[in-house]
Amino acid sequence: MAEKLEDLNLPMSVVTRIVKESLPEGVAISKEARTGLAKAASVFVLYVTSAATNIVKNNKRKTLTGQDVLEAMKDIEFDKFVGPLTEALENYKHAVSARKSGAGKKKEDSEEMETIEED
Repeated sequence: MAEKLEDLNLPMSVVTRIVKESLPEGVAISKEARTGLAKAASVFVLYVTSAATNIVKNNKRKTLTGQDVLEAMKDIEFDKFVGPLTEALENYKHAVSARKSGAGKKKEDSEEMETIEED
Protein backbone atom coordinates (compact mmCIF):
# COMPACT_ATOMS: atom_id res chain seq x y z
CA MET A 1 0.00 0.00 0.00
CA ALA A 2 1.07 3.59 -0.45
CA GLU A 3 3.11 5.07 2.36
CA LYS A 4 2.05 8.66 1.67
CA LEU A 5 -1.08 10.11 0.12
CA GLU A 6 1.05 11.69 -2.63
CA ASP A 7 2.17 8.20 -3.69
CA LEU A 8 -1.34 7.63 -5.06
CA ASN A 9 -1.12 10.56 -7.50
CA LEU A 10 -0.42 10.04 -11.17
CA PRO A 11 3.01 11.21 -12.33
CA MET A 12 2.86 14.87 -13.35
CA SER A 13 5.05 14.21 -16.41
CA VAL A 14 2.52 11.72 -17.77
CA VAL A 15 -0.41 14.06 -17.12
CA THR A 16 1.44 16.95 -18.76
CA ARG A 17 2.22 14.86 -21.85
CA ILE A 18 -1.40 13.70 -22.21
CA VAL A 19 -2.74 17.23 -21.75
CA LYS A 20 -0.31 18.69 -24.30
CA GLU A 21 -1.23 15.99 -26.84
CA SER A 22 -4.94 16.68 -26.30
CA LEU A 23 -4.86 20.46 -26.64
CA PRO A 24 -4.92 22.26 -30.00
CA GLU A 25 -1.70 23.78 -31.29
CA GLY A 26 -0.82 27.06 -29.58
CA VAL A 27 -2.97 26.49 -26.48
CA ALA A 28 -1.14 26.54 -23.16
CA ILE A 29 -2.26 25.25 -19.77
CA SER A 30 -1.18 26.66 -16.43
CA LYS A 31 0.67 24.66 -13.81
CA GLU A 32 -2.33 24.99 -11.47
CA ALA A 33 -4.65 23.53 -14.11
CA ARG A 34 -2.26 20.61 -14.75
CA THR A 35 -2.08 19.95 -11.01
CA GLY A 36 -5.87 20.04 -10.75
CA LEU A 37 -6.25 17.63 -13.67
CA ALA A 38 -3.66 15.29 -12.18
CA LYS A 39 -5.46 15.21 -8.83
CA ALA A 40 -8.87 14.72 -10.46
CA ALA A 41 -7.52 11.91 -12.64
CA SER A 42 -5.94 10.25 -9.59
CA VAL A 43 -9.23 10.39 -7.68
CA PHE A 44 -11.09 8.96 -10.69
CA VAL A 45 -8.60 6.10 -11.08
CA LEU A 46 -8.91 5.27 -7.36
CA TYR A 47 -12.71 5.39 -7.61
CA VAL A 48 -12.81 3.01 -10.58
CA THR A 49 -10.25 0.73 -8.93
CA SER A 50 -12.34 0.59 -5.78
CA ALA A 51 -15.48 -0.30 -7.76
CA ALA A 52 -13.58 -2.98 -9.71
CA THR A 53 -12.12 -4.39 -6.49
CA ASN A 54 -15.63 -4.74 -5.09
CA ILE A 55 -16.63 -6.73 -8.18
CA VAL A 56 -13.64 -9.01 -7.73
CA LYS A 57 -14.45 -9.58 -4.05
CA ASN A 58 -18.13 -10.25 -4.80
CA ASN A 59 -17.07 -12.90 -7.32
CA LYS A 60 -14.69 -14.41 -4.74
CA ARG A 61 -11.61 -13.86 -6.87
CA LYS A 62 -8.26 -12.27 -6.14
CA THR A 63 -7.20 -10.96 -9.53
CA LEU A 64 -8.60 -7.75 -10.99
CA THR A 65 -8.91 -7.89 -14.79
CA GLY A 66 -9.66 -5.44 -17.55
CA GLN A 67 -13.16 -6.88 -17.77
CA ASP A 68 -13.68 -6.01 -14.08
CA VAL A 69 -12.73 -2.40 -14.83
CA LEU A 70 -15.22 -2.29 -17.72
CA GLU A 71 -17.95 -3.68 -15.49
CA ALA A 72 -17.03 -1.15 -12.79
CA MET A 73 -17.37 1.67 -15.33
CA LYS A 74 -20.94 0.51 -15.97
CA ASP A 75 -21.63 0.24 -12.22
CA ILE A 76 -20.50 3.81 -11.58
CA GLU A 77 -22.60 5.01 -14.52
CA PHE A 78 -19.83 5.81 -16.99
CA ASP A 79 -21.43 3.57 -19.63
CA LYS A 80 -20.54 5.82 -22.56
CA PHE A 81 -16.83 5.14 -21.97
CA VAL A 82 -17.17 1.34 -22.02
CA GLY A 83 -17.14 1.11 -25.84
CA PRO A 84 -13.96 3.14 -26.36
CA LEU A 85 -12.29 1.41 -23.39
CA THR A 86 -13.19 -2.02 -24.76
CA GLU A 87 -11.64 -1.06 -28.10
CA ALA A 88 -8.51 0.27 -26.36
CA LEU A 89 -8.22 -2.94 -24.31
CA GLU A 90 -8.45 -5.07 -27.46
CA ASN A 91 -5.80 -2.92 -29.20
CA TYR A 92 -3.56 -3.30 -26.16
CA LYS A 93 -4.00 -7.08 -26.12
CA HIS A 94 -3.15 -7.28 -29.84
CA ALA A 95 -0.05 -5.11 -29.35
CA VAL A 96 1.16 -7.26 -26.45
CA SER A 97 0.61 -10.52 -28.34
CA ALA A 98 2.35 -9.07 -31.43
CA ARG A 99 5.28 -8.00 -29.27
CA LYS A 100 5.47 -11.46 -27.69
CA SER A 101 5.29 -13.28 -31.01
CA GLY A 102 7.88 -10.89 -32.44
CA ALA A 103 10.21 -11.60 -29.52
CA GLY A 104 9.67 -15.34 -29.95
CA LYS A 105 10.40 -15.10 -33.67
CA LYS A 106 13.61 -13.16 -33.03
CA LYS A 107 14.71 -15.82 -30.55
CA GLU A 108 13.99 -18.60 -33.07
CA ASP A 109 15.87 -16.70 -35.79
CA SER A 110 18.90 -16.21 -33.54
CA GLU A 111 18.85 -19.90 -32.57
CA GLU A 112 18.83 -20.87 -36.24
CA MET A 113 21.77 -18.58 -36.89
CA GLU A 114 23.72 -20.09 -34.00
CA THR A 115 23.51 -23.58 -35.49
CA ILE A 116 26.67 -23.88 -37.56
CA GLU A 117 27.73 -27.15 -39.07
CA GLU A 118 31.39 -27.95 -39.22
CA ASP A 119 32.94 -30.14 -41.93
